[in-house]
Amino acid sequence: MPQPNIVFVLTDDQGYGDLGCAGNPIIQTPNIDKFHGQSVRFANFHVGPTCAPTRAGLMTGHYCNSTGVWHTIGGRSLLREEEWTLANALRGGGYRTGMFGKWHLGDSPPFRPHERGFDVSVCHGGGGISQTPDWWGNDYFDDTYHVNGEPRRFKGYCTDVFFDEAMKFIEDNRERPFFCYIATNAPHGPLNVEKKYSEPYLDKTNPDRARFYGMITNIDENFGRLRDKLRELGIEDNTILIFMTDNGTATGCALDGKGFVTDGYNMGMRGKKGSEYDGGHRVPFFLRHPTGGLDGGRDILNLTANIDVMPTLLDLCGVDVPEGRSFHGKSLAPLLRGEAWEERTLTTDSQRLAYPVKWRKSAVMTERWRLVNGQELYDITTDPEQRRDIATDHPGVVEALRAEYEKWWELCSAQFDRETPIHVGGGAGEAALCCHDWRNDDCNIPYMQGHVREGMEANGVWHIDVREAGEYVVDLYRWPREAGHAVTAGIDGDDIEWRRDVIAEQYHRFYTGGKALDIQRAILEIGGKRHETDIGESDPCATFHIHLDRGHTQIRTRFTRPGDEAERGAYYARIRKRE
Repeated sequence: MPQPNIVFVLTDDQGYGDLGCAGNPIIQTPNIDKFHGQSVRFANFHVGPTCAPTRAGLMTGHYCNSTGVWHTIGGRSLLREEEWTLANALRGGGYRTGMFGKWHLGDSPPFRPHERGFDVSVCHGGGGISQTPDWWGNDYFDDTYHVNGEPRRFKGYCTDVFFDEAMKFIEDNRERPFFCYIATNAPHGPLNVEKKYSEPYLDKTNPDRARFYGMITNIDENFGRLRDKLRELGIEDNTILIFMTDNGTATGCALDGKGFVTDGYNMGMRGKKGSEYDGGHRVPFFLRHPTGGLDGGRDILNLTANIDVMPTLLDLCGVDVPEGRSFHGKSLAPLLRGEAWEERTLTTDSQRLAYPVKWRKSAVMTERWRLVNGQELYDITTDPEQRRDIATDHPGVVEALRAEYEKWWELCSAQFDRETPIHVGGGAGEAALCCHDWRNDDCNIPYMQGHVREGMEANGVWHIDVREAGEYVVDLYRWPREAGHAVTAGIDGDDIEWRRDVIAEQYHRFYTGGKALDIQRAILEIGGKRHETDIGESDPCATFHIHLDRGHTQIRTRFTRPGDEAERGAYYARIRKRE
């Protein structure tokens, strides 16, 4: 049998309950529901409770905290350069590899998808469209994305574009094995979508959820187009097609102070995105491969996780794992074949801090038990909503699960103090730095373009690895280079084209206006040296010509004026070696 193709669809902030096949009484997802009925479903499948951590586990088969990824911002979403990714492995096994949509594991060298094993990548910046690393003014419609690192504008709605580009990739590579990774940014906020998708839900739920469900209905429509394309090309049967989401729902339900659902639908689970309870990290994982006998509709109830995906796909595709490479997860192929399976313990957590804290928002899991935050114990088989803490009734179970957590913490914490520096020089080209990746102690980070427009007061350091000693040019920006505004300039009204007609009022601040800042001087601290320069009213950036020695160092910047005590760094910087 020839090696199977892989098409992997991963949606963003959609929970298990945000599907018709999961019992949601409102949402319309007929194409995914049909696929659910034809696929093998891992019904006890777990991830990180937020975006980048889940992706790190998927791409490496390692617990995310061990890879340097335990947050979505603050430089803690950069996947360590020595990690061997799923794309690296498949490309080495003869596959053509492509990714389309949300990467969220680094936007500067050496972290970008085309530097991590993907032959073709079309992606937005950061953890979502309209975040600070994203192209200035992107609003989900007719946006500019990076194609193997180079900006290109596309016509159409983001999800449609990502599926369109993925289907072109599939058609171009239909005669050879390929791995096509479609990671939509939808239905992550801001909840921007055409009214034809959101309006049918307005009489059934609140406006935010109507937009959220509308974005999912659009994904479902594209998923149907994708399946049609696979059939049209005659490659559906020998394609491993996967549908999965990255964490619990963001908008599909409302919770009370203890994490119980008060409004909306969450398939009877406690918690949602970011939560240590099952609603934060138990997600759908549907897989179909007719040629491999994986279809027909059946559930696998064994405990599984995102760290199992890479070893499973390499196993199913006959791709060898080189000596010296290993996984924290394991291949699920035996479960897919109906073979016996030894029960195990898995752990997940939600840190979202500069440095991880032991036991924080953690869940130690077996097929029966959930130990939450090291103290609460739930029998998930009789209490799936996790309402009855029975830790005092089962001290032996608590002790055993705490011991499992200790082993997990020892494994993950070995590299907590290691940084993930951005490469500068030595063939890396021009490095674009963004405040999204600042390191600071409180993770007070301007991660949305609206924060830049507001002139948010914050600062931090970038860690860089100078690959080659020499003379460098460093440009510091308040506005991103493509915006073209002077450092001190404000914006009166619109400076971009954006879809005011379909974007909710609470998101307007991301796309219009901008506070002028009385900035007169720029300070650059790098390699233990301090540099200063004046800024004129029309200057788009502050430019420094400096010498850098080879090795790891830090950059700290400041925009200021005499008598100004505000700690406001340059939101953007560019570094290039002078030829």
